[in-house]
Amino acid sequence: MARLLAEAALALVWLTRLPVGRLLPATLPALAQAAWAFPLVGLAVGLIGAAVLALAAVAGLPAMVAALLAVGAMILATGALHEDGLADCADGGGGATRERRLEIMRDSRIGSYGVLALVLIVGLRVAAIAALFGEPWLAAAALVGLAAASRAGMAAGLGLMPPARPDGLGHAAGRPTRGAVMAALALGAAALLLPALCLSHPVPGWVALLVAVAAAQLWLARRAMRALGGQTGDVLGAMQQMGEAAGLVALTTLA
Repeated sequence: MARLLAEAALALVWLTRLPVGRLLPATLPALAQAAWAFPLVGLAVGLIGAAVLALAAVAGLPAMVAALLAVGAMILATGALHEDGLADCADGGGGATRERRLEIMRDSRIGSYGVLALVLIVGLRVAAIAALFGEPWLAAAALVGLAAASRAGMAAGLGLMPPARPDGLGHAAGRPTRGAVMAALALGAAALLLPALCLSHPVPGWVALLVAVAAAQLWLARRAMRALGGQTGDVLGAMQQMGEAAGLVALTTLA
């Protein structure tokens, strides 16, 4: 139990800006060992967004304002870590060679592709949450469930894709075991039951959400393998963003 708690704390420290560093043990486990806990981090981040959404509903704020505040709270909780990865991946797509793409992705400056990717993905997330705001329980459950499920895809990417660089987060994290990846996927799939149970047809809805999240993340993983030869921390962050946005958009068609 102490080991599992240490790994969960490490995942929180790596993937959020929440003040939980005091929970870390003196001897840190490898990040790859904590990959199973990535969906738990998503639960924490999603609960923050859901709490803000609930407060906005109680205050009688318009749907779009409430959705913007909820997404903003989640971005604040993670320090825009995954949004930064999405922007870097989008900018890197403009490179002509693998080496040039990786070089662009490491550049701290943001280009037009990155800006457009952020506008589109954040806009899709906000618009989808606003569309679900008429059913507050569903909107809150969507934030929590999809934040967790999309981070399960990050664990899978870390375990199944080779590092694209000999350095960087994607390499330094190591490769999680198959058991850790399966545990993350199981937690992510279970988390999708939260929004699915709010639908009139829970089982087909749950399957549709699984397919939407997985399809978006597999598409990006395939592009990364072709363009970069593997994953980086930016690729994993972009996978999270794509999976969450795809799931939210899918949910608007199911509600």
